[in-house]
Amino acid sequence: MHQSFPTLRSPTYEIGQRISFDSNLCTIRYIGAVEGTDREWLGVEWDEPSRGKHDGSHKGKRYFECQSPSPTAASFLRTTRVKDEEQSFLEAVRAKYAPEDPSRLDTTGQIEISGKVVEEVGFDKIREQQSQLHELKIVLVDGMRINKAQYDPRKHLEISIVCPKIVELDLSRNLFENFWQIMEISKHLVELRKLRLNGNRLQNFGVDISMHKSDVRSGPAESPGIKDLELDNTLIPWEDVKSILMLFPPLTSLSASSNYYKSLTCPLHNGITSLTLEYNEFTMIWDIILLRQLESLEVLHLKGNKISSIDKEGYQLSSFHAFGMRLRYVDLSYNAIASWNFIDDLPQVFPGLEELRLSHNPVYNYNGLSKQNENIGSEEGYMLTVARLKDLKSLNFSKITQTDRMNAEGFYLSRIAKEMAEVPEGEESTVTSRHKRYTELSKQYGAPTVVRKTEGAANPDFLEARLIKFTFHLPANTQAGQQEAITKVREIPKSFDIYRVKGIVRKMFDIPPMNIRLIWETGEWDPVAGYEDDEEDSDDEEGGARVKEVEADGTTTQEKGRWMKREIEIEDGTRQIGFCVDGMEPVVRIEMR
Repeated sequence: MHQSFPTLRSPTYEIGQRISFDSNLCTIRYIGAVEGTDREWLGVEWDEPSRGKHDGSHKGKRYFECQSPSPTAASFLRTTRVKDEEQSFLEAVRAKYAPEDPSRLDTTGQIEISGKVVEEVGFDKIREQQSQLHELKIVLVDGMRINKAQYDPRKHLEISIVCPKIVELDLSRNLFENFWQIMEISKHLVELRKLRLNGNRLQNFGVDISMHKSDVRSGPAESPGIKDLELDNTLIPWEDVKSILMLFPPLTSLSASSNYYKSLTCPLHNGITSLTLEYNEFTMIWDIILLRQLESLEVLHLKGNKISSIDKEGYQLSSFHAFGMRLRYVDLSYNAIASWNFIDDLPQVFPGLEELRLSHNPVYNYNGLSKQNENIGSEEGYMLTVARLKDLKSLNFSKITQTDRMNAEGFYLSRIAKEMAEVPEGEESTVTSRHKRYTELSKQYGAPTVVRKTEGAANPDFLEARLIKFTFHLPANTQAGQQEAITKVREIPKSFDIYRVKGIVRKMFDIPPMNIRLIWETGEWDPVAGYEDDEEDSDDEEGGARVKEVEADGTTTQEKGRWMKREIEIEDGTRQIGFCVDGMEPVVRIEMR
């Protein structure tokens, strides 16, 4: 497969070399002939996997393997192609934070001293630049084609002299070939606490790390101060990640996202409190079960994976599925969770869970509580999640108040009652057994009312039998900037409970559902209590009928007394909206609390 052409090969290229062409980074995976051509070619794997044309094979023949599983990560390039120039770490730092710019030197009026004063001004500028480097605390040199610490090995202490105060360092997307080159930089920065290595392609970890730890001549083998390490999109095997962590004993935060991990093959050492494994290939919690041994873990980010279950189908939860009690925050957003059973099992898997992010999962598309599988919105999904997880304090970055919890749990009970109404009375237990908190919530709030369709009742599939035409009215100046009244008409099923109706109103008028009052304007009139007694004591002796008069407060004076429009507030609860209003075309006014 590998064929050499000594007379044609560029002496600057070798297998495994990291290079850049037109600012696009790649790794040389092959040097040799390609069938059907008469030249020597470079087979490269691009760091950006969509840039190539194949995966290392050409016309049915494989020439090399790629780290990336992408089918378009590789290309063949001519050996005569000119690569971008590499630079050392110190060169990159000086180029970015202390660039040499002679045009900035103020030499006006000094040129006639044979250059002596000009030179002194230049030295002043250099001293100023060196002073700036000496005070740097955050250094971002990502994507600057760095491939080593410095080019003169005799000056290995120069980094600690030039920029000794660096606390945060970003070396992402550079041309390092092994971890040794990075340690040659970090170990001389005693103040360094955060190190980003995202997008680098490092090789030979086992040999590299053991050599580094045994080379006492080069100074300390570890970077004792680093607490935060990022290894995103490095394609480093998980076993090598564990080896790398041995060089950072005090590490508390690790990110290893976008590395195509399908499962974790070994545990990490205790001490890690925050772990980010976003956009990998996990499909169930069992794929990361070895993290249960990480007792120090407090924060776990799993966003953007493909997680849909706790374990393989038919699993039985046990203590072996339980993570440590310190783990209080878990991010499961943008996964493939489609079952509410998954949510119900979370307290046993994450017994210390207090904060959860679950947005953008298929489970929020359907309520999972009825045969119709009605679509639900984010508001209903939020309430169902809060109700199922009794110890949760924050969901999707929103703090859960006591009122939120009471409303959510009441709403959940109403949904269970609706599901119970769809089965015969003797089979209700088959429904309640699927809801772990039903007994607990029924004791707390009372068992929900189950309303079943009676014989001879109108077919609920007919729209005229199950839809109520509401006219919602939002008076002027109810919200900031709203100068005119807003009226909207919406048909809503009778079976919808009040919480769900409020969610609909929120979307219609873009207002928070928990901050509104719904007032049903019945169109009927009630006498004002005590008015007739007052009239009997009046000194007005003029008789005759009273003339109807509308007062400013909406009350009306009519024959035989004073009257007021009857208005009824639709209180929060799990009651179906069809039981809260009369008629098929009610008018409801919206007020803010």
